[in-house]
Formats: sequence, structure tokens, C-alpha cells
Amino acid sequence: MRRTNSKYAGFTIVELMIVIMIIGVLAALVLPGVRSNAVRARMSEAILALSPCKNVITELYNSGGDPPGAGNWGCEGSDLSLYVDTVVTSDEGVIKASLRGFNDLRIDFHDLTLAPLDNTGNLPAPGGLVRTWRCGSPSDWTGTNVPSQFLPGSCRG
Repeated sequence: MRRTNSKYAGFTIVELMIVIMIIGVLAALVLPGVRSNAVRARMSEAILALSPCKNVITELYNSGGDPPGAGNWGCEGSDLSLYVDTVVTSDEGVIKASLRGFNDLRIDFHDLTLAPLDNTGNLPAPGGLVRTWRCGSPSDWTGTNVPSQFLPGSCRG
């Protein structure tokens, strides 16, 4: 701020332009990260909507039951959440969710898969146990086709 002897004092136009330029550069650096974090948070909510289906499949395998076949696990459906349009299952219990509501065509109308795994890292055999779940792998069933940068860290195949 310049000091003058008049009763009117303020910032010069150059000083204001420098401040606006700094704010613009900071916004250009920060906004893409904020947007991708918001998408990852929505994706986490979509994965959370698949929890009931994961529980049904885990309970059936861990109780020694035989898989009922594709589409017969009892957890398939549509409109499960704001971000999950439909859920279908494979013979082995791989869950495929069709995504919607992200307002981003890089994610909307794409599929996300969750696969149950035994202690060897393979799909469990009938009567086997589910030890963990693999999320976001392009090799499961028809595969996840969501770009990996939009998946949460815990869901990158």
C-alpha cells in the first residue's frame, strides 16, 4: 500500500492484478484434486451400497453352502443407491455394479466389479471360504472399466 499525502489511499492496479493472478494459479492447482477426491468419495459410497451383497456371498461360502448360480444370490437388483444403477452376480459370486449419477461420462454407465477370494487369491470353490474381496480388477468376470484414478485406494484391483 502506498502512502500519499492525500486522504485517498489504496492499492495500485498492478498490486491488485498480482493478487488476482496468485489466486488464479492456486485455484488452477487445487481444483482438479478437489474434483477427483469428490469422485472417489462418491465411488466409495457406491462400493458401500454393495455391502449387503458381499455379506450374502461371504456367509454362503463360509457356511459351506454351494453357490446358487448367476443371478440367484438374492442380492441382485436395481436402484440400490444414488450411484448404483443395477447389480448382477456371476456363478462364483462376482458382483458387477453398473454406475450412474456421477455426472461424469468417464464413470457413468461403466461397471465396477467385486470378486470374493479364498486364501490362495482365487475365486472360492463350492464349500470354500471367502478370506478377502478384490475390487476394481479389469480381469474379473466382465471386468471393471472405470479408470483407476477414480477408484478409492482400497479398490484398485
